[in-house]
Amino acid sequence: MKLDSNKALQMLENARGKTVDDHWIDHSICVGNSASKIAESLELDVEYVKTLGYIHDIGKLVGKFENHIINGYNYIKELGYDDEYANICLTHSYLNNDIYCTAGGIPDDIPFRTEFIKKHEYSIYEKIINLCDLMCKDVIMTIDKRLIDIMIRRGVYENTQYHIKETYKLKEYIDKQLGFNVYNLFPDILI
Repeated sequence: MKLDSNKALQMLENARGKTVDDHWIDHSICVGNSASKIAESLELDVEYVKTLGYIHDIGKLVGKFENHIINGYNYIKELGYDDEYANICLTHSYLNNDIYCTAGGIPDDIPFRTEFIKKHEYSIYEKIINLCDLMCKDVIMTIDKRLIDIMIRRGVYENTQYHIKETYKLKEYIDKQLGFNVYNLFPDILI
């Protein structure tokens, strides 16, 4: 079953006040809206990438925040949506098909998730969501500012340097796809 951005946004708005913290909702909206600007510039499916951005953290609605990746995957599957929507819940936190390339330290071993990330071929849409997830809080910001924000809130781990390097490589990849610096799409980002 297909999901659209209006339904995904409705899911987010219906979640307000039902979790410990609503910041993830505003973050998800920022990710979807920012991703849609990148997709538009690349002449990709704007509606689809916006939907993926809106739902990437939906697992925070249905369980502990630290388990949101697998919870979101299972939740979207239980609702009957196509795999491509569930997959973004898994792929949004990991760069390079590597569960160690994440912002929150070395993750717990979840064999299904580990194998999925290792074998899954990331689409351009998933890469855009990866980047926007690393650029958005409740507003879009430079990677520098966002990575500092993440380190202040989550701490620094043995994989932090690796994750930071790969984040910049992802930005370079998107810049190359665009033919210009992604920050140019967001004029207020450098203020």
